[in-house]
Amino acid sequence: MKQQNRRDLLKYGALVSAAAVSTSLGSSAAIPRSEDRPGHAGKSRTLGSGSNAITVSYGLGLGCMGMSWNRSFVPDRDKMIALIRKAYDLGVNLFDTAEAYGPFANEELVGEAIAPFRNRITLCSKFGFEIQNGRLTSKFNSQPKHIREVVNQSLGRLKTDHIDLLYQHRVDPNVPMEDVAGTVKDLIAEGKVRHFGLSEAGPESIRKAHAVQPVTALQTEFSLMSRDPLKDVFPVCEELGIGFVPYSPLSRAYLTGYINERTTYIAGNDNRPTLPRCKPDAVIANWKFIDVLTKFGNQRGLTAAQVALAWLSAQKPWVVPIPGTTKLAHLQENLGASEFEFTSDELASFTAEIAAIPITGNRYPTPQTS
Repeated sequence: MKQQNRRDLLKYGALVSAAAVSTSLGSSAAIPRSEDRPGHAGKSRTLGSGSNAITVSYGLGLGCMGMSWNRSFVPDRDKMIALIRKAYDLGVNLFDTAEAYGPFANEELVGEAIAPFRNRITLCSKFGFEIQNGRLTSKFNSQPKHIREVVNQSLGRLKTDHIDLLYQHRVDPNVPMEDVAGTVKDLIAEGKVRHFGLSEAGPESIRKAHAVQPVTALQTEFSLMSRDPLKDVFPVCEELGIGFVPYSPLSRAYLTGYINERTTYIAGNDNRPTLPRCKPDAVIANWKFIDVLTKFGNQRGLTAAQVALAWLSAQKPWVVPIPGTTKLAHLQENLGASEFEFTSDELASFTAEIAAIPITGNRYPTPQTS
């Protein structure tokens, strides 16, 4: 790491420590102005271009899904509200949720948490799944009428009059992409949505959508162990001026080094037992990634998670990961990754070492991108 990067990391740590001492985790009495918060003067990145651009402090957002759904235990609600507010105190200005998370529970949580500073952050949500009797089904639904219905419902749960970045959660093969983009374009004209995003969309779908309503960001799984977007999606995003938001940037916590072949999950509230890469044999086979991350990080005072996040950011200046967490310490750790920059030689050698490791197991049992 360059000496300047070391000083920046120390400065960041001091800011975080001061904030933690002066304000308890549960406090939200005094919300700092955006220009007074640590992340405001630090590094930022831009998703999208022109009038469709969004500026993201730290170049990192906060994925909120696991605070109420799909990560085994469900944390205490008040503590998660406090964590979201602490993230804002530290300068985070992009928060990601979806109607499918819960379903509905995560939007309700996020809506309550961001209420004191709603108009000073970027709020992201998603539509596109069929939800029946309060349960998520395996069916998609991006019919224009349904989009309008669920957006209105999301606005109510989020306690707001607009969603800053609205994603189609998955491409619906039964609805032309032009109809989806046209519906969101109308919602933007009505003021209910500010920007349009896609999730797990392939190049053809991206081009069709962008031709109708400019796409600000594409959200797709992308990590050291899920590098496919680099091949076909990144060139399209760069050509069209679209930002890229990696979800599961730490491969569902695997790349932190905290998960091993003995880790157990609550199957009713965790999708990891169904994922090929989370099977014990795959976890063991893929441990070489952890070895490379820790070797590189130990020599530079970084954790495995920080190295993994920094590598993603090093790919393009318009990449904005959204790691999720339920712990303040991990939030601080993730934000610290934004202060490290690979040198060109470091990036080349590290990437070559990673690329030489075969990946065991698919990321999902069935393809997600279309």
